[in-house]
Amino acid sequence: GVLSGDLILYGRGDPTWSARCYGVDTLAPGVCDSSFTAVDAIADSIRAHGIRRITGKLVGDGSYFEPTLIHNGWNAWDLTWWYAAPVSGLGFHDNSVDFRIEPGPVVDAPPAITWSPDLGLITFENRARTVPSDSSSTVGDNFFRSGGGIGSTGGGGGGGPGGMEGWSIRAEGTVALGRKARVESVALPDPNLYAARALAAALARKGVAVQGGAASTTDSLAYRTLRCCASPLADFRGRPLPDIIFPILNSSHNWFAEMLLKLLGRELKGEGSWEAGLDVERRFLIDSVHIDSTAFALEDGSGLAAGNLVTPQAFAKLLAYMHSHPKGGAFVAGLPHAGQPGSLLKRFVGTSLDGRVIAKTGSIDRVNSLSGYIEPTNSRGRTITFSVQANGHAVPYSQMLAQIDSVVVEIGRTK
Repeated sequence: GVLSGDLILYGRGDPTWSARCYGVDTLAPGVCDSSFTAVDAIADSIRAHGIRRITGKLVGDGSYFEPTLIHNGWNAWDLTWWYAAPVSGLGFHDNSVDFRIEPGPVVDAPPAITWSPDLGLITFENRARTVPSDSSSTVGDNFFRSGGGIGSTGGGGGGGPGGMEGWSIRAEGTVALGRKARVESVALPDPNLYAARALAAALARKGVAVQGGAASTTDSLAYRTLRCCASPLADFRGRPLPDIIFPILNSSHNWFAEMLLKLLGRELKGEGSWEAGLDVERRFLIDSVHIDSTAFALEDGSGLAAGNLVTPQAFAKLLAYMHSHPKGGAFVAGLPHAGQPGSLLKRFVGTSLDGRVIAKTGSIDRVNSLSGYIEPTNSRGRTITFSVQANGHAVPYSQMLAQIDSVVVEIGRTK
């Protein structure tokens, strides 16, 4: 059969269309999704309707959230990287592309750099070079984006705003000979086009042609009307909230946090924006947790914006509230455990708190923090809630983490 006109891929804030493990233990092998799990399921549904050709475009529609995709409080340098990826109502593979980097065979040879998923959206230039094994590797901080804009690639813009660059990527710097392969994830500028291209690729693999190519929109009257009055060909339900919380807490996944914040705004205030989401969060902290409004100032969902301010006492009060909340189990379970996979893998190992600290890390330029719980050594002991922050320091990163850990060890000695 033939579908005449455009096919709309309408996202509603699900961040889990990515290669990640989910389940009771989301780091356990055998419970992992690929980035194509969702789009493959949607493609199967479309094919099951008998459709083999779409005459129009496949349009990624992110208008469930506001059209502003980048927070104005984020540092410009951060915008290259996965942790500052654009936040739209539709997303695919964390709105990033993963570059795998290996040294070349000899000194002065270019390193081997490949990327995935490769959906034909980016162009890549490799200016990096392999250096002697005793030299430093600098390529990880030397990926750059330029050219292109939202809606400018892949068969028409469909109403997306222009001005964001990032489809052309180049790598510079060095890779030391013999160094193990590493992965750097670079943010892409148009989440809606990225997801649309992914679904188009899934459809092509299943024998369904999209003649008009992929496109994107953050708002369109025509597409709003179509969504209002037409029956969907497919409906993919996202994962439960604990699966969204886990990457935020265990792996400090900023983009998941930003998606969840905008989703809060859309579901509870009718507006998928940073402002609406923060309003929901503020009311919860003030009205439910009873934290003084002067104890925090929030700008985004992840803490990447430098204007976020929270006192240690406010953190400790929130942690105590969540520990005793009837539905707080998923929150506590999502926090990293000392010595286990996650952001505390190498911390507190060999100390009196080995395996007993459950806590969330926090790091931006010249700021480090750790907030969480110290578990008792037996069932008769008490759980200690703590929050340690170091602001505006000039101490080397590893040294500051060691100092924070030493403070937590002392707290753990409290009787």
